[in-house]
Amino acid sequence: MFIADLRLFLESSFPLSLQESYDNCGLLVGDDSAEIKGVLISLDVTEAIVEEAIEKKCNVIVAHHPIIFKGIRNLSKNNLVNRVIIKCIRHNIALYALHTNLDNHNQGVNGKIAEKLDLIKTRVLLPKADGLLKLVVFIPLDNLEQIDKAIFENGGGQIGNYSECHFRSRGVGTFMPNEEANPTVGKALVREEIAEYRVEYLVPQQLKETVHKAMLAAHTYEEVAHEWIPIKNVNQEIGAGMIGELKVEVPVEVFLAELKNTFNCESIRFTKPHQSMIKKVAICGGSGSFLIERAIREKADIFISADIKYHDFFEADNQLIIADIGHFESEQFTGELIAEKLKEKFSTFAIQLTQINTNPINYL
Repeated sequence: MFIADLRLFLESSFPLSLQESYDNCGLLVGDDSAEIKGVLISLDVTEAIVEEAIEKKCNVIVAHHPIIFKGIRNLSKNNLVNRVIIKCIRHNIALYALHTNLDNHNQGVNGKIAEKLDLIKTRVLLPKADGLLKLVVFIPLDNLEQIDKAIFENGGGQIGNYSECHFRSRGVGTFMPNEEANPTVGKALVREEIAEYRVEYLVPQQLKETVHKAMLAAHTYEEVAHEWIPIKNVNQEIGAGMIGELKVEVPVEVFLAELKNTFNCESIRFTKPHQSMIKKVAICGGSGSFLIERAIREKADIFISADIKYHDFFEADNQLIIADIGHFESEQFTGELIAEKLKEKFSTFAIQLTQINTNPINYL
């Protein structure tokens, strides 16, 4: 098994197109053609993490936070980033990062937090716009079932909680094959008319290539008349944060105590409770202050995130509780999520979670 296999699997599961513009996900160091000996999974990449990979004979590190964010002017050992890169190159260790593409996926970081909190009725808190395409394809009447199957099985035709969605209308298609054509129907230089469906499907941007290939393979025509149209609808499956409900409402103090225990927090910074019970919970792993207003609009009882600044806490305004549990604490189960995903596909090499706590913050 090669690094390219791992990379392609991760990018089909959590496409790079989902990352934010400031981010730097993907293969940061390494050779696609190298054979994988073992994979070490961590939240961050430090020199200690690289040493652990060497000790455990892992030649791939998959991390949530990319160590390379800014341009690199030189490779002297004058900072942590350069020292990590140099050590990885010397020991033939590849670095791969899944960051905001994992944050923005409904089965990513926030999905894992929701699982730990045992939330139900979960959905993306702030869905992304401009992430959907409309596929329009013209097909002969007897080809509809094959096209539907191919597109649905590859992720097309999904609208919120509904699957296998399409719209079709019936009409007449015309064409005249030239002498070099190999038509399924008709003869060269003879104009044909055939009853066809115009069929429309919604397809997430990140699945365009996969659906496109499946559609072409299932279609009976030599040349397939189709078009891809960008649409402004939000994609309910992709975006920032998540919101859901507890199975039963619980007192605020009980919920906060369970939250502290589940995420092994040294402390939780939170605003004054505006009510006595918690039922509706909004979450965002990592820095999530930009979602406070959205959580209020969605009538969450509490918003759980990290890196909340002093003035941001005032935005609670007696409409919800804001709880800051810490950046590392909120994302600590991300490694577990990545390991579970990789084990679905790969069994020929070791997949190990780091034993090193990379949290740079200490508490007194």
